[in-house]
Amino acid sequence: MKNELPKWADYILLPLINLTVAFIVAGMVVMLVGENPFEAAYILVRGAFGYGGGIAYTMYYATNFIFTGLSVAVAFHCGLFNIGSEGQAIIGALGVALAALTLDNLMPWWIVFPLAIIGSALFGAAWAFIPAWLQAKRGSHIVITTIMFNFIASSIMVYALVELLKPAGSMAPQTRTFEQAGQIPKLDWLFELFGSSLQGAPLNLSFFLALIMAFLVWVLIWRTRFGYELRTTGTNPTAAVYAGIPPVKTIVITMLISGGLAGMMALNPVMGDQARIELDFTAGAGFVGIAVALMGRSHPLGIILAAILFGMLYQGGAELSFDMPNISRDMIIAIQGLVILFAGALENLFRPSLIRLFSRFSRDSDNTLAEAA
Repeated sequence: MKNELPKWADYILLPLINLTVAFIVAGMVVMLVGENPFEAAYILVRGAFGYGGGIAYTMYYATNFIFTGLSVAVAFHCGLFNIGSEGQAIIGALGVALAALTLDNLMPWWIVFPLAIIGSALFGAAWAFIPAWLQAKRGSHIVITTIMFNFIASSIMVYALVELLKPAGSMAPQTRTFEQAGQIPKLDWLFELFGSSLQGAPLNLSFFLALIMAFLVWVLIWRTRFGYELRTTGTNPTAAVYAGIPPVKTIVITMLISGGLAGMMALNPVMGDQARIELDFTAGAGFVGIAVALMGRSHPLGIILAAILFGMLYQGGAELSFDMPNISRDMIIAIQGLVILFAGALENLFRPSLIRLFSRFSRDSDNTLAEAA
């Protein structure tokens, strides 16, 4: 206990401290532009959770971040820093398009959707395979290769939309609009049960798919033999080899799972909102997933909560920039950056102080018990 925090402090208290400091600094930024930080915080929360449409948009954004956060977290547990979730999601969209464009005139949505899930996961996993193989067999650093593959994926998507998938006579670099069977049903029925409505928000069934994937990742990491091998490889690769765990196989399979999860993120914006592939549909969700995984301590439940937080920042931030003109969209991005900074880059800023504090309490408690004895 002297060199580490209790689990509840590590998973709950420390993230709350980091988040609080981030919002305090953000409040100072708001004050510098002449606005009331408490009023800004109220507008932010109200815009994200104050009405049905706001909640739906928050959950829609959170869906993207759950997929990419899980993608990053699975790789984290194996000691891999997958920066390529953005590119894997882009390529995953091609798997979605393969199912939707081919079958939306032939099959009902409940057949097209599962095939699109499989297509997105396979394409995302395939895009993660080469960096995984290079890391496992050649020692190429996974951070460098996945970053490079993000740029390659973007270029491939531009080529595909301009040369292959764009409808004849269209000038826009996008696919045709999917038919109804190529679109994921919205969750308006769920909101109507509570007397509310989506108010045009694109929240759809992929939200439940993200929750299912979070549960399956928990089962994989902590309830399966492969999950144990994965975590052992990430914690101590040398010990894993001595224990007979094949490092190449473990790294490659882990990255395939990570890439598949990132690829499934494309389902939400492509089939659930736009009903077509457009350029830049990921909107940086792959990179936000890194912060979500860090803030959520690479645990599925923590990732869900962190994803909702970032969904709140996206949706509530849009409302805030509308109600307070002095707070521009760029400032909202700056606030998001502060959360990422304290949750990620400065995650260990307060950890040493907390460890000393808990160690002191532990010593005082031991001394009290000794005196009582």
